[in-house]
Amino acid sequence: MIDMIRMTDARRPVRVKRKVSAVEARKRFGEILESVFYRGDEVVIERAGKAMAVVIPTERYEALERSRERLFELIEKNWERNKDVPAEEIERDIQKAIREVRGQEAGAAQTG
Repeated sequence: MIDMIRMTDARRPVRVKRKVSAVEARKRFGEILESVFYRGDEVVIERAGKAMAVVIPTERYEALERSRERLFELIEKNWERNKDVPAEEIERDIQKAIREVRGQEAGAAQTG
């Protein structure tokens, strides 16, 4: 079974995001690689309807890796900056920020 979703953008060629069974992926692996490499398609490989893996263009993978590395850098900087702050104070600040954001969202929903 192949389930295809066309993603259009006037600036780029048509990319396809599709789902294939593991058996189909095995049979058509070369075709899948070519569609991913040349068109930028994304292919989800499923077994019994459960997503098991995704084949994506290398550029997309590298961008995800850079984003992940940047996220961990920010987490480490945050830990370093707050290493001497008691956990209870951090927890209070987090809860306060959550309440403020939820209050803003509720206010926007009422006025929107």
